[in-house]
Amino acid sequence: CTGLTSITIPNSVTSLGDHCFYGCTGLTSITIPNSVTSLGGGCFSGCTGLTSITIPNSVTSLGNYCFYSCTGLTSINIPNSVTSLGGSCFSGCTGLTSITIPNSVTSLGNYCFFGCTGLTSITIPNTVRSLGMGCFSGCTGLTSINIPNSVTSLGNYCFSGCTGLTSITIPNSVTSLGWGCFSGCNSLSTISRKHRKRRR
Repeated sequence: CTGLTSITIPNSVTSLGDHCFYGCTGLTSITIPNSVTSLGGGCFSGCTGLTSITIPNSVTSLGNYCFYSCTGLTSINIPNSVTSLGGSCFSGCTGLTSITIPNSVTSLGNYCFFGCTGLTSITIPNTVRSLGMGCFSGCTGLTSINIPNSVTSLGNYCFSGCTGLTSITIPNSVTSLGWGCFSGCNSLSTISRKHRKRRR
């Protein structure tokens, strides 16, 4: 529905199904009511005109490819109710410059931020235990990232092609680095370990 520019979702709606607004390129903004608890796979995929969206505190999960290739999206507020970000959730969101992930999130899905070339900074909370395959792959604008002590593994090709990344500190909690984890990071000159402070 390329001509759709706005829509009002009533409070009777509890979920938005897979590919619900897929390819609605004319949609610039949308307000999701507090009755909605989940956003389906590919829900807003390809909504290139979408510049802002309000996700209510009732939503607990963002499906796979939820905001895939929403190139007009510059920022998004993820509420504390969300516990997981699906695979390729924000993949191809080239206009996204920064994002704060709430403390409720425990994992970042495969290719979650793949190809987010405009992303220059991201805050990962201490609740996240794993970074999925290709999670930040192709994020060429990313110059530094703080990996919290809660993370135990970095997936295959996690930071592959992050050409702007110059240094990274890996916490002692990380026990495995996936295949091609830093492949193509030709600006990366320093990789250091972050040790936990011992209690006296």
